[in-house]
Amino acid sequence: MTEERVFAELQSDASTLHESIRMHLERNFAPDARKYLRSFSSTEAAEFLGLAPGHLRKLHAEDKIPDVPLDERGRKLYSADDLAQIRLALARTTRDPSLYLRGRVGSEPLQIISCVSFKGGSAKTTTAAYLSQWYALHGYRVLVIDMDPQASLSSMTGLRPEIDFTHQGTIYDAIRYENPVPMSEVVRKTYFHGLDIAAGGLILSEYETETPYALRRGSEPPFYLRLREAILSVEANYDLVFIDCPPQLGFLTLSALVASSSIIIPVVPNFIDVASLAQFLTMTSSLLDTIRDAGMTLDYDFLRYLVSRFEPSDGPQAQVAGLLRANFGKRVMTETFLKSTAVSDAGLTHQTLFEVGRGSMNRNTYDRAMESINAVARELEQDIHRAWGRG
Repeated sequence: MTEERVFAELQSDASTLHESIRMHLERNFAPDARKYLRSFSSTEAAEFLGLAPGHLRKLHAEDKIPDVPLDERGRKLYSADDLAQIRLALARTTRDPSLYLRGRVGSEPLQIISCVSFKGGSAKTTTAAYLSQWYALHGYRVLVIDMDPQASLSSMTGLRPEIDFTHQGTIYDAIRYENPVPMSEVVRKTYFHGLDIAAGGLILSEYETETPYALRRGSEPPFYLRLREAILSVEANYDLVFIDCPPQLGFLTLSALVASSSIIIPVVPNFIDVASLAQFLTMTSSLLDTIRDAGMTLDYDFLRYLVSRFEPSDGPQAQVAGLLRANFGKRVMTETFLKSTAVSDAGLTHQTLFEVGRGSMNRNTYDRAMESINAVARELEQDIHRAWGRG
């Protein structure tokens, strides 16, 4: 096959694939449509508020919280704004408002959590998406940063990275070497109450090529501090920051690791992914040592390995998960993100299960996935609260 023919076929295949993806998205999510967050049932609302369903009904009956609309079958439906108003009402009736206003208080430090992996397909972006949405729905003020040039996380929030950054930029604009803009001008609201995003895009690839030249020039601040300083300029607005890193150990990922207070490493429990993890940890340790030698102090509140895309009935997967726990002990999270057709089906249209209703899927599959997501987020919440000194 000649070089010209290979080149022509690559171009043809790219064009065909782009068109196929475009048609799929138009069938399932029109390009001029706006994403929105669905309303939630009383059972879901009670979980987000940290109440028993019966207690929530009692509070409504006693007019202690704002009322909400009913659906055509007479059931209460809660929007994210409704949940926020109910939280405020509950906080006014207790001696400990933090029971309902879940974010940090006083001198509690901003938690900056990077989701990082050397291996594509580890559910890194899925982890960042679900955790950021879960905490927003539970009353935290959350910023998610998409450091991946592929911008999959940005697409999941309804942005179209290839065309959507004409009027408002990406995280690249806040960390670039020439004429960076304030982080506050990059961050944008999402359709999730309490969840903002600093979007990614292909332009982030420029950061990887520009940084070696900046290192030779001695640009200030150095590359590994640019993201951290951008985040700290808006830290008063948030309780939690989640960073979705690219699946490679370049300057973007290193910037995220230096900016972070904590790290989550999703690992699919098979030997290929674990072998890749071993290489990633070796390279990461070496590069962070270099940054420490430059005078940067790195002090993480926690490092957690999250077993992702896990099928408990799969014997070899269970063996690899056991190997991880035997080697890393309590750094491996007890809870796992289960492999789920519900999660992958929702992802086909850049959605999560918080957007797709239970009635549109197999309910057992949906419930199993949500139980897994809730369990992982609650376990991580304990780490976050310990970092805040809450015990």
